[in-house]
Amino acid sequence: MPDRAGQETVKVWDPLIRMGHWILVVAFATAYLTEGEPEWLHVRAGYAIAAVVALRILWGLVGPRRARFSDFVTGPARVLRYLRALVAGRAARHLGHSPAGGAMTLALLAALAVTAVSGMVTLATEDGRGPLAGIVAQAGDEHGREHEGEADWEEIHETAANLTVVLIVLHLGGVALASHAHGENLSRAMVTGRKRA
Repeated sequence: MPDRAGQETVKVWDPLIRMGHWILVVAFATAYLTEGEPEWLHVRAGYAIAAVVALRILWGLVGPRRARFSDFVTGPARVLRYLRALVAGRAARHLGHSPAGGAMTLALLAALAVTAVSGMVTLATEDGRGPLAGIVAQAGDEHGREHEGEADWEEIHETAANLTVVLIVLHLGGVALASHAHGENLSRAMVTGRKRA
């Protein structure tokens, strides 16, 4: 299928990958910018993040080729070689994730998972609510320390959220650099699902 410039394109990103990506963008921005006020919006955005991350991990195991971790997870040496070549303007183009893109995908999923889980634990310890409330209450009863560690979980939550922002900035920079180096709009590909053949 030709694109606007008449170049042949191929399908790369399936609808689940694309929708999940943009839901994470909106949900994380909502959760981060609300900073808990209103709490209901912050919490629901956090649940959306948790659900999409869990689904993405599952999809990374059973989804189509370009969605699978086996297609893009590499070792750190390959990631560093790719980054050096990208900065030098001679990195090989990848139809799916590049080695750096794969590493960033894993880093973002991990940071978002820690942010979401620590947020749910914080909600459970502070308000006795959320999907982890029963587990947290049971653990507190067994150890006789119902709200001990509350501040620790809140600090983990804030640190993970701030780390996620740093990763997002690096991700955007990498997308811009790779788009320029390879002469294609990678952001558009995450909307259309298609890249130059």
